[in-house]
Amino acid sequence: MCAALSAADIDQSITTDRLILRPPTMDDAWRIADLANDYGVASMTSLIPHPYGYDDAAEFLSSLNAKPLSQSRLFAIEHRAFGVLGMIGLTRKDQFATELGYWLGRTFWGRGLATEAAGAVTAWAFDVWGRRVILASHFADNPASGRVLIKIGFLYTGEVRPLYSVSRKESASARMMICLT
Repeated sequence: MCAALSAADIDQSITTDRLILRPPTMDDAWRIADLANDYGVASMTSLIPHPYGYDDAAEFLSSLNAKPLSQSRLFAIEHRAFGVLGMIGLTRKDQFATELGYWLGRTFWGRGLATEAAGAVTAWAFDVWGRRVILASHFADNPASGRVLIKIGFLYTGEVRPLYSVSRKESASARMMICLT
C-alpha cells in the first residue's frame, strides 16, 4: 500500500492531521475560482482553463452531481486553519485502474500538504474503494508533483506521453506513474 489512512468516513470525508478532504459545495466556488485563476496552477493541470472565474467554478461544481460516486470522487482539500486550499480527485479508468489528480493554490505549495492529501486519498482508494491500481501523471516541467507522488509510493512507468493542457492550449510531455496495492 502506498500510504496509511489515518481516518475515513466512507460516505463524506477523509481527515488527516492538518486536512479535511470533503465533497466540495457551491459555497467553495469563489475560493476555488480564486486559487485556480493562477496560470502557474492552471498550467500544471490538464483540465483547468485560464483565466478561471466564479462561473467556471460554479459550472464545474454543478457538473459533479452528474457523475456517479462509484466512478469518480472529488474532494475539496480544506486546511483546518486556512480553509480550502485546492482539489483532489479519483476517476475509475477501467475495472482495475483509477487515476489520481490534484492541485493546490500556489500559496500552499512546498508545505507537504499535497503529499498529505494525496497519501490519504490514495489509501482511501485502496482501503475503502477496493482499488488495486492507481495511476497518475505530471507534466515534465512540474517535477514537484512527481516528488509528491514518489513520497506516497508511486513509481515511474518509464512512459512519457503528450497530454493536452486546456490552459496552455497545447500538449506537453507528461510522465506516467503507478501505485499498486
